Amino acid sequence: MTTSLTQPISKKMLLAILIITIGAEVDLYLSRYSYLAETLYNGIMVGSLFLGLKLSPRLRDPLVIPKTKRQLSLQFTGAFLIFFLVSTVNNFYSTIVFQDFSDNYDQYVQSYTDPQTYVDDGTSPNFVSSFFDKVDTFGNDLYSDALAGLEEVWRLAYIVLILIIFKKIFPNRWNKGSRDIFVMLALFISSILFGIDHTLDTEESWPVRVGAIVTFANMGFTFGLILLWTRNLWLAVIVHAVYDIVTTTSWYFFDYAVEVFAFVVLVLHIILFTIEKRKKKYDQPIESLPMAE
Repeated sequence: MTTSLTQPISKKMLLAILIITIGAEVDLYLSRYSYLAETLYNGIMVGSLFLGLKLSPRLRDPLVIPKTKRQLSLQFTGAFLIFFLVSTVNNFYSTIVFQDFSDNYDQYVQSYTDPQTYVDDGTSPNFVSSFFDKVDTFGNDLYSDALAGLEEVWRLAYIVLILIIFKKIFPNRWNKGSRDIFVMLALFISSILFGIDHTLDTEESWPVRVGAIVTFANMGFTFGLILLWTRNLWLAVIVHAVYDIVTTTSWYFFDYAVEVFAFVVLVLHIILFTIEKRKKKYDQPIESLPMAE
């Protein structure tokens, strides 16, 4: 896979990779000062879709038969459940180890999802205005969550860029064929950057910032493993977007939306797994019985 990922790239593709990776980070930092920068960041994420179309074939193994729709669905449910379990453990760990970050995050969610809108005299909340404020905020968050799935294109672009740099810096080690260490280093570096990126748009104290970096870096590393395991960029994009959408739903409407959705996915996974096992069993060639003498 490293050979296909580090195939020669054109100057235009290199420029696109730099814009999606480093350009997005600069824009994130500037978004703490300007709404225009936040809009530009969304534009970069939309633009990353076209880069993903160019990079995604590099993940595929040409010797492997393309998966059926059922196999892809089974892979999605498995990937989602893996991320759900890892993120649950990760959140529990962050709650214990990074208390400042956990408290800050809970306060952010509560204040963000409970806007107070007042009538002109400023004396009492207007129910209708509050309702539509919440609808507008929720709709905007769903749009942001859908774009967040395209952060997997950002991740793949960074992995490709880092691997190309390693190939240039360590040509002897690269040519020896022991390249798994380079892939894991690229994944680790991109995960740390993923964690740092989640602290660029706001100014927080160091305890909160460190907690955010570690928490989101762990999530980024899990997404990266899913990307490399499935070798399917768009499946990773969907898993990321769906998880964020369900999480946002839990903020606004139902606290256990993520857990309920994960349970439904588990049931679906068991059903698909059972069907797939039976199909493989029936598709096996029947061995000819020995003829009687």
